[in-house]
Amino acid sequence: MELGGALKNVIAIAAGITDGLGLGDNAKAALMTRGLHEISRLGTALGAQPLTFAGLAGMGDLIVTCTSRHSRNRLLGEKLGMGASLKAALSEMVMVAEGAKTAKSALALAKKVNVEVPIIEEVNQVLFEGKKAKDALKTLLSRAAKSEKDFEL
Repeated sequence: MELGGALKNVIAIAAGITDGLGLGDNAKAALMTRGLHEISRLGTALGAQPLTFAGLAGMGDLIVTCTSRHSRNRLLGEKLGMGASLKAALSEMVMVAEGAKTAKSALALAKKVNVEVPIIEEVNQVLFEGKKAKDALKTLLSRAAKSEKDFEL
């Protein structure tokens, strides 16, 4: 549950980026679906029960955080998608968007247990390496299609 609650903030930043880039609801829904898959893969690699991520601590929290106009992490992503730097985006915000700090830890954890997390990786590059949001999107879209049969519930 704790992992789902933390990682959904990183995915919400990515969802906000889709908003900032002017992409539609279908693009955000696809990103959220793949994001939930990343959260579940990492969680199960660390010993979590896969069904945990299908409930309120996973999908439920992810949906509201990625879609609410009140979500701090989604708002941060939206600003990044519109071209703001992390520093500029954070300076405009009154409250903390904890997903920015969580992104680094999440990527380090995924690498430690050898779990592929392409969305979390691209969010890190946008946040901390100066990658443009549209380039991160291109990277994600250029990935080879894979079967979703490995998604466990």
